[in-house]
Amino acid sequence: MPITVSLVEDNHQLRATLARLLEGAEGFRCLSQYATAEEALAGLPKDKPEIVLVDINLPGMNGVECVRRLKQTSPEIAAVMLTAYEDTDNIFNALAAGATGYLLKRAPRTELLDAIREVRRGGSPMTTHIARKVVQSFQKQSPAAPPGEALSAREQEVLDHLSRGFLYKEIADKMGISYETVHTYIRRIYEKLQVRTRTEAVAKFLRR
Repeated sequence: MPITVSLVEDNHQLRATLARLLEGAEGFRCLSQYATAEEALAGLPKDKPEIVLVDINLPGMNGVECVRRLKQTSPEIAAVMLTAYEDTDNIFNALAAGATGYLLKRAPRTELLDAIREVRRGGSPMTTHIARKVVQSFQKQSPAAPPGEALSAREQEVLDHLSRGFLYKEIADKMGISYETVHTYIRRIYEKLQVRTRTEAVAKFLRR
């Protein structure tokens, strides 16, 4: 099944370029396109894409608020921010609002497609220093969680790699295991820590 992707980008030329890229790449389908957050919020719940790429600086309602509202109505849609440059504060706000990760608009085409594939597999494309900023926020805002079911040594190793910002495929390569095994470890970690996202898992682990 192709990965279904929707676009929320006010720049017509860039939006058209991204749409052509997705339609021309094997295993992808551009499901819908929107120029504003308002239009996207009306249409995306009906479109039901797996992933939506959202420009962080939209006219009118910005991309951060768009993602916050989208996650309230359609939490199953993975939102990935598109940004022209690494604006740490805006990216952090978007991740805190529910975005899965972010991509630089100037990223090579192959890198962009790989990142979308990684999102479908449960990954979160972002640089380590951004991931650390999110984790630090969780540490400051949340009280230490009571210990739950203990993680195995292997699960702790996986979580340590996650905290360093590695993608699932990179963790599999480093540990000499399959991608599917990493995914199984992640699912068990989420269950034991009673969390739903990578960032929550890392933050909870680091607080212990």
